[in-house]
Amino acid sequence: MAELATIARPYAEALFKSAKADLSGAASWLDQFAVIAGNSQLLQFADNPKVTDEQVFDLFAGVAKAALPDSAKNFLRIVIENGRVDVLPEIAAQFRALVNALGGSSDAVVYSAFAIDDKALAELTGVLEKRFGRKLNATMQLDESLIGGVRVVVGDEVLDTSVRSRLDQMKIALTA
Repeated sequence: MAELATIARPYAEALFKSAKADLSGAASWLDQFAVIAGNSQLLQFADNPKVTDEQVFDLFAGVAKAALPDSAKNFLRIVIENGRVDVLPEIAAQFRALVNALGGSSDAVVYSAFAIDDKALAELTGVLEKRFGRKLNATMQLDESLIGGVRVVVGDEVLDTSVRSRLDQMKIALTA
């Protein structure tokens, strides 16, 4: 079977080209679709051969938080008709990457052992933007296994200043 990224790319690129006038709006409803499609029960429902495409569409439209524009409805119908509901999270990720590339920014995930407030995250983001050389859209996730410090993932780049990482490095140095 083809890799999800390969399947998602044409959908993301087509949506990017067609939504140039309102990229942030498209990103908003696409992110909603990705979250909805991440539900395993919904995927089972969508894969059921007794369930029609219209029933799957109605479920998505009913769960969506806001009224969907026609472009969102059309996009969702195409994805459902082609049996690609499970690919929506990857489509959303690739779409965000295209939008970020247009704006010269990147998504960053900051993993921390402790909660970071918005002010501290903004300060950390400023430092990270200098380190990575581009504007970052940072989000924070808790990871207690880090013990302390942070681990930052920007695309395929990783900056790991966590205590766990340093302990692992020390272990390697002592056993070598």
